[in-house]
This record gives sequence, structure tokens and C-alpha cells, in this order.
Amino acid sequence: MTTKIAVTNQKGGVGKTTVAINVAGALADRGHEVLLVDLDPQGYLTSGVGFDDTYTAEPPSLYDALLDPANHALNELVVHHEEFDVLPANIDMFNLEQELVSSMRGRERLSMLLEDIDVYDYVVVDCPPSLGILTDNALLACRHVLIPAEAEDTSIRALDLLFKQIDTLEENYETRIQEVGLVVSNVDYPLDNEQKGMLEWFEDTFGERIPIVEVRSRAAIKRAFNNGVSMFAHAEDCDQTGALLELAADLEQLQEKTNA
Repeated sequence: MTTKIAVTNQKGGVGKTTVAINVAGALADRGHEVLLVDLDPQGYLTSGVGFDDTYTAEPPSLYDALLDPANHALNELVVHHEEFDVLPANIDMFNLEQELVSSMRGRERLSMLLEDIDVYDYVVVDCPPSLGILTDNALLACRHVLIPAEAEDTSIRALDLLFKQIDTLEENYETRIQEVGLVVSNVDYPLDNEQKGMLEWFEDTFGERIPIVEVRSRAAIKRAFNNGVSMFAHAEDCDQTGALLELAADLEQLQEKTNA
């Protein structure tokens, strides 16, 4: 079965899109078929993997598919990248929040679109930086959430809001949404007191429940993004690939347990 993972944190600047691209790259590097979905109307991921033209392309697009999943085939919307397939965002998606909020099953459109997907081992969904209806779509469709964060005090409030939203969805839709990992991005050494304190808080709060991956700030990560690929397809070595490969291995274990 396909394992679907929503990458989300409504707090901006936490490296959400970079995490999504590089987790997808790590899974692809380990031999898996991966679909990377850009659910953010800003299209930052779509641009980051080299598909600027699709962001402003004429219909049909992901916008149309989420309005009417029954009449759009996923394979007609997917574009092929050297590492993974991509379901790109479209500029028209800025209208989706308003249009879906009053629609029947408005929070389940992505679930409907991905319902019978079986050609991929993993689907990784990059969410908008908000807790609106599009993020709800991702959480309900994926049932697994990977959380990017930064080692700063404001992360505590952001995570509290995210978990409250997850609790609400679980109650209203009688489902289970499982956290599968926490990626702490842009860690700078030597650590200042705030970063040190937050890394300790992450470990105390989540260490017994989910993997915690620390990704240090590296110019090579940004250069890979600027070249439209993950770190795993970039010609430059980066010492942070090991942390993401470990996370990919943890996700493989999750998939094995789910399918057992």
C-alpha cells in the first residue's frame, strides 16, 4: 500500500518545502517510487523542483482536480522529475480555500483524488503555511504527518495549535492521524541558549514517540534547491544527507508495520 505523508507546520520559515523535497529525494534514493504533491497555492515547491511553467499553465490543474476529483485523472496532472513525480500547484489554487469551505466533503477532496493510487510507494504532500481547509485535506488524505520545525521558542505555540487541529479532525472524522517524525531545520552550531533549550524540549516532548531529525544549516541545501533537485541528485556532497536517509529508513519501517 502507498504511504502518504503530509509535511506541515503553519509557522512560516521552518523549511517545510525544503524538508518535503529532500525527504522525497531520500526515499527515491533508497529505490522507492515517490509522488511529491504541492498543495501550497504559493507554488514554492513547484518552482523549487523546476516547474515554474506549470504553475501558470492553463487548465486542467490541481485546482480543477480538487474542485471535481471524480472527473480528473491523477496521471494527467503529474509531471516527471528526474528523482520523483510531481503534482504541481497552480496559481488558481488561491481561490480554493473559499470555494471548498462551503462545498460538500470540502475537506476530503485530496482523499478522493488519491483514493486509488497504487503506482507509488510514497506520496509526500507539502502543505500551505496555515491550518486552513487545504491543510485539513492533506491531513485527512495522508493520515501521517511529518513536522518541520526550527529550534526557537515560537515553535512550542505553533505545534500546540497543530496538534489541536489534528485532535479536532480525528474527532470529527473518526480517524487517526499519526505523527511520523519531527525535522528540526536550520540548526546552527555552536548552539545558542535558545537552540539548545529547544532541542532539549523536542527530545523531552517527542523523543519516545517519533524520530527527531536534526538538519544543520548548509549552503549546499540551498544550492540543490536552486538547481531544482534534492540534495540526493545534486552533484555536491552534503553531510546532512545521512540524517534524511535515516528518516527515510524510519518511514520504511512505518510502511512495513502498516502493511503487516
